[in-house]
Amino acid sequence: MAKGDALDPKGLMEEAFKIEGISAPECRSIFLDWALSYHGAPHDGIKALLDRHAAEPADHPMTKTLKEGLVAPTTPKRRGGRQARVAD
Repeated sequence: MAKGDALDPKGLMEEAFKIEGISAPECRSIFLDWALSYHGAPHDGIKALLDRHAAEPADHPMTKTLKEGLVAPTTPKRRGGRQARVAD
């Protein structure tokens, strides 16, 4: 692949799958860079990348990172306030 395309503007994902022995932290860093340079809906882009790289091993760190990117973040619960400051 050349420099990239609309789905992978910098060709980061393509290269990540080619790097022998790439680690999960490296994949997360590459994923963040991809997310900042991608100009579409990230959820749709992640799905398209997983489809594009479906032939890659399921245990590849980038595959795992992409799948984690599809999981919606949990809503944080309110912490603190008066109850946290005042003892019973």
